[in-house]
Amino acid sequence: MTTTDPSPAATSRPSLRLARERFLSGRPLPRDVPEEVVAAWRRARFFGVPHDLEEPLACPPHSGKSTLLDAAQPVLDRIVPALGAGGSLLVLTDERLRVLWTAGTVPAFGTCTGLSEQEVGHNSAALALRTRSRAEVHGPEHFLDRWQDVSTVSVPVLGPESGQVLGTLTVVSQLCTAGSPHPQAAFAEATVAAVETELRARAGRGERTLLDAYVRATRGPDRAVAVLDGRNRLVADAAQRLLTPEVLGVLERTATDARHRDVTGVVPLPEGAGCTAHVTPVRLDGRTIGIVAALEPLDDPAPVAPASPPPVALTGSSVPWRHAVGRAAELVRSGEPLLLTGERGTGKSALALELFGPDPVQVADAARDAELDQSLSTWQPDQPLLLRHAERLAQPGVAALNSLLDQHPDTRLLVTYTPGAPAGPCLQRLLDKLSARSVTLPPLRERTEDIRELLPALTPRPAPGQPPLTWTLDALRALEAYPWPGNVTELAHVVRPLAEHRRVSGPVRRAELPDAVREGPAARPLSPMEHAERAAILEALRRNGGNKARTAVALGIGRATLYRKLREYRR
Repeated sequence: MTTTDPSPAATSRPSLRLARERFLSGRPLPRDVPEEVVAAWRRARFFGVPHDLEEPLACPPHSGKSTLLDAAQPVLDRIVPALGAGGSLLVLTDERLRVLWTAGTVPAFGTCTGLSEQEVGHNSAALALRTRSRAEVHGPEHFLDRWQDVSTVSVPVLGPESGQVLGTLTVVSQLCTAGSPHPQAAFAEATVAAVETELRARAGRGERTLLDAYVRATRGPDRAVAVLDGRNRLVADAAQRLLTPEVLGVLERTATDARHRDVTGVVPLPEGAGCTAHVTPVRLDGRTIGIVAALEPLDDPAPVAPASPPPVALTGSSVPWRHAVGRAAELVRSGEPLLLTGERGTGKSALALELFGPDPVQVADAARDAELDQSLSTWQPDQPLLLRHAERLAQPGVAALNSLLDQHPDTRLLVTYTPGAPAGPCLQRLLDKLSARSVTLPPLRERTEDIRELLPALTPRPAPGQPPLTWTLDALRALEAYPWPGNVTELAHVVRPLAEHRRVSGPVRRAELPDAVREGPAARPLSPMEHAERAAILEALRRNGGNKARTAVALGIGRATLYRKLREYRR
């Protein structure tokens, strides 16, 4: 179903058709049905998608201009003739899988205004969006009856700067008798590469236009000016003293809104902001790409209590994160048990507490409570229960939890689980029981566009009279390029010491970041031991001013060994 793994339908299409029929009729499935296919069918049924759907409901229309479509249109117009007559269909979607453009025809596929799983069930565009890689879905892997005789291949389109998924490109054809790879897979990847090249060229022009606007706006002494486009910001020193987190948040949202509506003039700021902001748009090729905000301090601002930043557990506007949070909020409202899964540090427990709201919550931690089975027996059914680290449950604890669910199937229970070691049979039965009501939180490396929103939420509030912590564009790019194996928890461990112990003014520079973050990810995946070793070598190099001979002596290894290890980490 991906670039490296063959589609299950490719090797077992007849048996998969029979398995789908058994699934739709509620009969037991054969053992050899791929788990990912069954999970996709279950999601479609949970979303309420009818398998005999004829015409999907129209999704909300895309408002305003599409940067992706603007960049892709010249490329798509050039390649449409390569589709041939009646053999293939080409579909471009945005990041919410709303269809922006189509060409060609495949009668069995029909018409669609959106390709989200909530509307049409399992398909390659939704899979490519989730995995951020090429994905294929063949025939009976689809949930819809009308797609049983088509094959699709989709490739995500990534933004040149942020790396976020901007949309997907899908090629639809009649069912491929040979299975994976789809005959049009190389064609789809080449098309996306051309679109991304066009996006990269346009992004470079946009940055230069923003920089020119900043230079023009800051001419003159002590001009308090900020230039923003929703992703990048250029802030003059005089503006840093006026930009509280609340004011910065308003300007960031205004910069995003400016792409769709006119925002010229004075922008309403929160009460007690201490300044006014006059905004003018920055335009490129007739499109608004950002804003220039000129700040003026008020003579005598009224003192007000500073507003609290939004909870870190809810911070983020990326599609994977908002989808996961929205899905979890929807499930928890029903009052039935919910399973939150994800890597360590993704914020499962913090999100769980936010989902429960102000109600008193009983918390049980399988990583700390060796006698959890006894604790669960004293649980009060009228209070919500949060069970953390289900992967650490011993067999008695799993048995107690299964018993609890049998006795109180409608309990307000939220379980967090970090995949890792293979689950035992007893724990696997529990996970299977909760799988239909589970949400997987995306790792930070899959939602790097949220890092700029997380930074102010993770930063301690500055002392009175002190400006908020800001970041240079180079430092932000380093933060977004780092893979964050510890996810949001690791990001917090980087940000908070910087905010509390910095002795210099102005934005945080790349040179102030920890060595591993500043130097960027290694060229190949490293084991935990290699990560620790690489971090130690980089720290020793920093302490010794980059001198490799002194660094080798300090580490107690030979120079040849140091050079060899550095070469290995670059491969």
